[in-house]
Amino acid sequence: MNLPNKLTMLRVILIPFFVVCELIPYSWGKWVALVIFVAASITDKLDGTIARKYNLITNFGKFMDPLADKLLVCSAMICFVGLGTLAPWIVIIIVAREFIISGFRLIAAENGRVIAAGIWGKAKTVVQMIMCILLIMDVSALSVVTTIAIYAALILTIISLVDYIVHNLDVLSDQK
Repeated sequence: MNLPNKLTMLRVILIPFFVVCELIPYSWGKWVALVIFVAASITDKLDGTIARKYNLITNFGKFMDPLADKLLVCSAMICFVGLGTLAPWIVIIIVAREFIISGFRLIAAENGRVIAAGIWGKAKTVVQMIMCILLIMDVSALSVVTTIAIYAALILTIISLVDYIVHNLDVLSDQK
């Protein structure tokens, strides 16, 4: 397993530690959760940069990298619903998009295709991660910025879904 793939797997391994720290009822927990979430988010940038720079792009990485991002962000958003800091309907829309895209990827994989994340999906992930960081911090002085990030993430989620479907609709007709 190459370094970018190890970084992707590290992101997955950090998720339960993030969730525990985010949900424990001690004020220091959110700050530890913040450090873990930021570290996990940085691995997303690092693994892609290293993979492209050293030509270490693999089908495993193309498949697992976006899945690791989804697991990290969706885990955080589910915590936020439990904590009452994010509306469930927003999480439902975002998670539904992730299931739809995962379904497309599974169908593509069955037909020997691996579909890497597009520019809208990458932008969506970055904005969702920023949204999560702001929600973890829960700083009242940043409430307007946090609200903007939430709706920007929601809008980019919808745009990236439409873009993904439009550009990969042939996956459904390529079924064996």
